[in-house]
Amino acid sequence: MLLKLDHQTILLAFVVVTGLAVSLQAIILLLIFVAVRKAANSIRDEAENLRASIMPVLFDTRDLLANTQGALANAQALVANTQGFVTRVGPRIEAATADIVEITARLREQTAEMQLTALEITDRVRRQSIRVDEMFSNLLDTMDYAGSFVVEAVRKPVRQVSGIMRSVRAIVESLRTPVTRR
Repeated sequence: MLLKLDHQTILLAFVVVTGLAVSLQAIILLLIFVAVRKAANSIRDEAENLRASIMPVLFDTRDLLANTQGALANAQALVANTQGFVTRVGPRIEAATADIVEITARLREQTAEMQLTALEITDRVRRQSIRVDEMFSNLLDTMDYAGSFVVEAVRKPVRQVSGIMRSVRAIVESLRTPVTRR
């Protein structure tokens, strides 16, 4: 049984193959969109969790640092007042002055420790931000690679089908034209 391949049949086959390829591409793009959306939601949730866990620590550290600095300022004022008292009272106050100097030194050490802690927390937040940025960049790079892969995967079969269709058309055309004798 010989099939008659006329222009309408060839055109219909070409349209069907093209329609299937476009539908496949649309489905793949939809799946990529869903995956990207899911990943973006996951990244957003992780960032919110990170923010929710770090912000209270930052606020507490800032308050503690402010309280420590206020205490240091108060201690310095107390030292100034004590000097006047020491000149009046004299030798009995020397022991108390030594204690106040020691307290002031400890407060300075604690302030320095709090500043160091605040710097460490800030550094950790910065590193986590860089990490999230790298994760998102890697995600986008992967999506770009997947898109390129899908385009190539669809383009090659379409090109092959197009070549087959052209060869079939050329064969049909050559069979249709009458042979001229010389």
